Amino acid sequence: MTDITVRNEAAPLGAAGVSEATAADFFALLKPRVMSLVVFTALVGLVAAPGGIHPAIAAVALFFIALGAGASGAMNMWWDADIDARMARTASRPVPAGRVTPGEALGFGLALSVFAVSCMGLLVNLASAAILAFTIFFYVVVYSMWLKRRTPQNIVIGGAAGAFPPMIGWAAVTGGVDLGSIALFAIIFLWTPPHFWALSLVKAGEYAKVGVPMLPVVAGGAETRRQIVLYSWLLVASTTAPLALDLGGVAYGLAAAVLGAVFLVLAHLLKRRPSDRAAMRLFGFSILYLFLLFAVLLGEALARGL
Repeated sequence: MTDITVRNEAAPLGAAGVSEATAADFFALLKPRVMSLVVFTALVGLVAAPGGIHPAIAAVALFFIALGAGASGAMNMWWDADIDARMARTASRPVPAGRVTPGEALGFGLALSVFAVSCMGLLVNLASAAILAFTIFFYVVVYSMWLKRRTPQNIVIGGAAGAFPPMIGWAAVTGGVDLGSIALFAIIFLWTPPHFWALSLVKAGEYAKVGVPMLPVVAGGAETRRQIVLYSWLLVASTTAPLALDLGGVAYGLAAAVLGAVFLVLAHLLKRRPSDRAAMRLFGFSILYLFLLFAVLLGEALARGL
């Protein structure tokens, strides 16, 4: 059960009774590393989408996608402050560390959400604004508030939140959703479980301490490693969809084959010779894998536009 007392704990106040949170603290609330991945995958969806978009509108769309992602991060930190305070990996975040009050984090996130979605609808189009709004709702309410502390499938279902950005970028250009954007969504959706479960194998003790039912905590390491292998195969299979839909060309096909082979080798090695080192090796490579795969898609889409 959520410890409400931690969430309501005030940050240190200055002599005038004003919060001493700095601009850097509020920037940290946005989860800038996560935001950078969101913006990058949204850019790929935007550039790969059929049709054209004015560069200024494209920049505006990416800016408000970034703000929406940051808003989600701020509200996630507000909600998870109690468990963040008890985990070494997250204890230094602005809210559990007491540099930002829970109320400030929540208000900041809500304000950014309304601003980002409203401006997206007014300056880009309603479809992209609607998907952005749903993404924020899904991450904060469906994943953070509902799934994360209730089911070991939290990452599987909640992973959809991280898979929406290329769909938002696509909708900014086309005004809708079609098979191309769904293919990009599917890749990130299937990438998320092996990526996070590899890390959770190493951090299982911390998750157990705070009562978050991550798969290694509930089902054990062996089952988690089996699921990692299963989802790794599904992920690699999903990367063939851009080829079938003419989103990816020869370079993408080669990259998908080579990167997919390495991903599968690391997943199987983790299953056969389990260790924290093997888990972190897969976790680290999974980040590089997604970046390189989408970078090749981006490069080919840009080349087609020349």
